[in-house]
Amino acid sequence: IAKTYMRGGALGLGAMAPERTNWAAEEEPEPLEKGLFQDEESCSDCSYHDKPVTSLQSFVPEGKTLFPEIFQTSQLLFYERFRAYQDYILADCKASEVREFTAEFLEKVLEPSGWRAVWHTNVFEVLVEVTDVDFAALKAVVKLAEPYVCDSEVNTFTLDCVKELLELKECRLPLQELWVVFDGSGVFDQTALAIEHVRFFYQNSWRSWDEEEEDEYDHFVRCVEPRLRLYYNILEDRVPSGLVVDYHNLLSQCEESYRKFLNLRSSLSNCNSDSEQENISMVEGLKFYLEIEQLKQKLKLIENPLLRYVFGQRPNGQKVTHVVSSTMMTGLLWALLRDKLCEEHCEGEIEVQFHRDPLSAINACFEGDTVIVCPGHYVVHGTFSIADSIELEGYGLPDDIVIEKRGKGDTFMDGTGADIKISNIKFVQHDAVEGILIIHRGKTTLENCVLQCETTGVTVRTSAKFLTKNSDLYGAKDAGIEIYPGSKCILSDNGVHHCKEGILIKDFLDEHYDIPKISMVNNVIHNNEGYGVVLVKPTIFSELQDNAHDGIEGRLYLVIFYIKTIYGLLYFIEGNCEIVNELVAVSTQKADDTLMSQEMFVAIVGNQFKWNGKGSFGTFIF
Repeated sequence: IAKTYMRGGALGLGAMAPERTNWAAEEEPEPLEKGLFQDEESCSDCSYHDKPVTSLQSFVPEGKTLFPEIFQTSQLLFYERFRAYQDYILADCKASEVREFTAEFLEKVLEPSGWRAVWHTNVFEVLVEVTDVDFAALKAVVKLAEPYVCDSEVNTFTLDCVKELLELKECRLPLQELWVVFDGSGVFDQTALAIEHVRFFYQNSWRSWDEEEEDEYDHFVRCVEPRLRLYYNILEDRVPSGLVVDYHNLLSQCEESYRKFLNLRSSLSNCNSDSEQENISMVEGLKFYLEIEQLKQKLKLIENPLLRYVFGQRPNGQKVTHVVSSTMMTGLLWALLRDKLCEEHCEGEIEVQFHRDPLSAINACFEGDTVIVCPGHYVVHGTFSIADSIELEGYGLPDDIVIEKRGKGDTFMDGTGADIKISNIKFVQHDAVEGILIIHRGKTTLENCVLQCETTGVTVRTSAKFLTKNSDLYGAKDAGIEIYPGSKCILSDNGVHHCKEGILIKDFLDEHYDIPKISMVNNVIHNNEGYGVVLVKPTIFSELQDNAHDGIEGRLYLVIFYIKTIYGLLYFIEGNCEIVNELVAVSTQKADDTLMSQEMFVAIVGNQFKWNGKGSFGTFIF
């Protein structure tokens, strides 16, 4: 809890995230007079002065009950910080202009006086009152607030010590060290958020060597955006834990080497130009410089999402088998050795690592690794972010290997790897607001799995590929499978049931999107609240239908168009003649109920559609 209070910007996302600010919510930057940090709704009824109009939360760190509440600003979302730095703070400034741009921004939004804050350091916290702000120096002029409130880890840190320290600092404190005291009026919302953005920037994005980088590039595009994305990818467990450790180690090494380099450069300026010591120091300086450049290049590899994969390989190229079991008994170990870990199943010697939960095993994976989950019921609270081509397999039947996800706001599984394989596992989702599996890109294969969903089931994004076989998906409050344009889906011998909609296909019919390619073989789609399969498409079809009402010729065109489309499927549809008959019947009555197109469905063979609330097929016009 103490670290939560100290580090602020380094916090994770949580349920207490504040409402979206205008930085994130507005399409175009609004005039500063309107308030950069408030939703318009929060200002819609300003005549009620007895009600607080702040859009921010407040909190008191545990164990700090002597202090007043402070603004909770540390849990902003990625897009809120992104828009703030891109549109309001940094814009297109160069590295050497960062401080100047930041000062100009603060001068526009910060209250120059009249607010209280908690001055926070690693040793103590003191309540102060701000009397002025030195924008150019990014510092506030303060005095001790009354009554005096202080909390220190050192018993000997008295009021006199605080006064002496303030005197040494000329009562000027860095804005990063100030946490604004909560005020429900909304007057200090902008001040609290502005300081949070400055604090986060210098703690998590700015590097001490940035100002010496080439000054011809946009600093936001070149440095801030990739570092911000990496920060949130790490926060959301989208980066392997081993790579995260490597990144922080490299960062520490580079900071230390750069500090030594600066000290050496400073000492050189005080040496005689022809002294032997200067020659030695210059050689050492060159070594430091080359070392720093090498470390910086490695950092950039990890910060760049396109190049991160290159750096994400194990140094020795070794593939590891991760075994997950809450307890490892001798019988289970012998069975694993016989069935999975012997030389017959592996190419030569393999490294085996043991884990107590699946999430830690996945976070430790690199390209080509295998995770074997032993029978048991595992409860996880984080997201399975699978960024590499790995295999996740249960050792047994799905009902014996259950992974249960708890916690609101997170996706259960995110797939971005080129070739992910998941088999023989039952996934159970509770109290969720996100889907159970989202495939952003690459190919994900699901075989012999059970997915007990809470919201959306599986989402297949544009350009992703999803193959599922012998799996059972049920319980989704939205669609069981949601298919985006440009994706590819092969569904074979699966059950999709007891969802709001069975399969939802998004067909945007835009030149920027390819039609999804779908193959359905021997699936059973049943007992869904809405349709078994529903197509979401734009109003162009409804416009065609409206035009058809203008005359017999138009209506005839529509009927011919849809019947030709449907009967064009006959050459690749086997065992689903009832589907075709239903579509023809529906098409003559309502043109927008046609679901299939020859381009979209690669194959439809032997599927069964039973007891779906609204029928087998339907459309939704948007």
